[in-house]
Parts: sequence; C-alpha cells; structure tokens
Amino acid sequence: MTDQSRPIEDAIRARRSVRGLDGPPLSAEEVEALVALALTAPAPHHTRPWRFVEIGPTRRETLADAMGAAWRRDLEDDAQPSKAVERALDRSRARITGAPTLLLGCLVADGLKRYTDERRWRAEWGLAQHSFGAALQNLLLAASARGLGAYWISAPLYAPDEVRATLDLDATWEPQAFVALGHPRDDYRPFDRPTPDLGTEFTRR
Repeated sequence: MTDQSRPIEDAIRARRSVRGLDGPPLSAEEVEALVALALTAPAPHHTRPWRFVEIGPTRRETLADAMGAAWRRDLEDDAQPSKAVERALDRSRARITGAPTLLLGCLVADGLKRYTDERRWRAEWGLAQHSFGAALQNLLLAASARGLGAYWISAPLYAPDEVRATLDLDATWEPQAFVALGHPRDDYRPFDRPTPDLGTEFTRR
C-alpha cells in the first residue's frame, strides 16, 4: 500500500449508512459539491446518464403520500398484516419528510445504444445502472469524508410514476434512489462492519 492509497482505503472502510440525522440542511454549495463529485463516476460510452434533484420541504408531504399509496397497494396485495403495513409506511414517510436534505437520483438513456432486441437493451440499461451505483458511492463517500451522515433509500424504484408526477420530472427520467443527508446525531456511534468473507464471496477460476 502506498501513502497515496491509504486515505482512499481508510475513507472506504470508514463510511457507514447513518440514519440518525440532524439539521440544519446542507447549504446549496455543499449539495452542489457532492453532486459534482457524484458526476465524476465512470459511465458507458462516455455518457452522463445520471440526473440529481434536490427535493425541498414543500414537496415532501405530497411525495410521501403518493409513494405511500403505491406501496400500500403492493403490501396489501402481498397480504401483509395491517400493523406491519402501517409501521412500514410510517417509517418510510419519516425518512422522506424528516431528512435535513433529500436528493433523488435518476437515470436517463441519453447516449446509450438503442438495441432492438430485449437481451442487449437490458444489458445496455444494466451498464447505466452500474454507473449510477458508482455515482451513488462517490456521493456517499464524499459525504462521509466531510463528516456528514448519509444513507440511500431504494423506494423510488418501486414507485417511479408517482415520483415523476409529484416532482414534475421528464417522462424519460427513471427514479433510482433517494439520498438522505445531514449531520450525525451527537449520540451516533459507528457500528462494527463484519470482516468480508472472501472464502464465500470471492473465487478464482
């Protein structure tokens, strides 16, 4: 390991999903700096298939209502107990409305190769999804390195129409994830991450 690599590896190991967040909201400059770093992620064909949206407080209640209604239908179709449904919806609403700063990340197909067969188009879209994951990790690592708390929320994947409609987004934008951002609460303590099991999760051929 070189002296140059150590800070990067330390930052990767130190990052945690911090759900106990306090305000104040991040400044416009802080948000833009984090998004700018997200946008340096690798992407297919030298494209930039990501779009990020900062969601202000005035939109959050309506957004939570719309997404909650969609999720309620899914949970009830799964025959989940009513108490479990209400707990899940309450927790989701609190995360959306209570985050000091809330970002939405979306994917677009700009620059992707438009294959006519489903197999290759699914692979091409998969490239974009890989790229979004890299952008998301950039953002989370940068937030952690700045002493901020952050975690990602996958709910937009399950209610894309409701997210687009509530936020007046272009029909070609595919919502992927929220990122909740703020400052870790005073009582936050990082949890111990288990040591990776290379015997199970890594192999050679």
